[in-house]
Amino acid sequence: MKLLDLYAKMKGDLNQIELELERSVSDDHVLLSEASLHLLKAGGKRIRPVFVLLAGKFGDYRLDVMKRIAVPLELIHMASLVHDDVIDDADTRRGQLTVKSKWDNRIAMYTGDYIHGKALSIAAQLPNPQIHQILSNALVQMCIGEMEQIRDFFNTKQSVRQYLLRIRRKTALLIAISCQLGAVAANTDRTTANRLYRFGYNVGMAFQIRDDLLDLYGTEKQIGKPPGSDMRQGNITLPVLLALQDPQIRPSLLNEIELIRENGGQKDAGRAIEMIRKSDGGDMADELANRYIKKALHALEGLPNVTAKKNLFDIAHFVGKRNY
Repeated sequence: MKLLDLYAKMKGDLNQIELELERSVSDDHVLLSEASLHLLKAGGKRIRPVFVLLAGKFGDYRLDVMKRIAVPLELIHMASLVHDDVIDDADTRRGQLTVKSKWDNRIAMYTGDYIHGKALSIAAQLPNPQIHQILSNALVQMCIGEMEQIRDFFNTKQSVRQYLLRIRRKTALLIAISCQLGAVAANTDRTTANRLYRFGYNVGMAFQIRDDLLDLYGTEKQIGKPPGSDMRQGNITLPVLLALQDPQIRPSLLNEIELIRENGGQKDAGRAIEMIRKSDGGDMADELANRYIKKALHALEGLPNVTAKKNLFDIAHFVGKRNY
């Protein structure tokens, strides 16, 4: 099944999630509502709500309960994007002006905080303390990941292990708990919830690696921003780190990255991208992403043979091959 077919089958429930997202950020304060809705209307894959809903299918599936997990997780993701755009000084996201670009940094930071607050207020409607413990721990880890990314801006000496730990905190963990909390809220057994967590974690790692590859190998139309944006913002990703292991291009690539840093990220990254594309860095990163996908598929083994299992299988394959 193609991913669009899956979204079509889930259209009714996803529409309810979308309506709830819009309701949740609407407020009497016009500016906060307008800024929040600006990002919401820019769209997105809504992959975290999809994982919540599919994980819930392994247990007692009730949409009114699933909404109280799916909506907060998507809001937390949205809030992190608003904050990221301030840190990265990004003008566009998903082909639209960012909140900080349309308004300013102060409005963007408070908008992100506001969205975070809305997320927690919705999750608080569920009485299970385990849900709140998992959610709060994930928020702490995400903040640590963001701080580590800032610390490592333009750090070409960082290890691959540092990179992997950072994306675990920044990206994979929220996807992992989307699967886990959907299962917990649906009262599945612990083994099922743990397997779904491992599935989500490995898909999340592959998702971020593929995202980093797209930033260097994709087109502006595909990714909604100019290629090389990560590098110009100082984010040294896996394909770059692996390309730097090639002694033939390392000196020239280091020089290009240093020139980008010295120019405050304003220098075109075209030459650096060209060098990375000629190296084995992209292929090596792609191979690692595929290994994470294999681990994700392995985590699905032993789960009940419900339709959602096949859907998760299809999503994992999509993530492994995605080009947008």
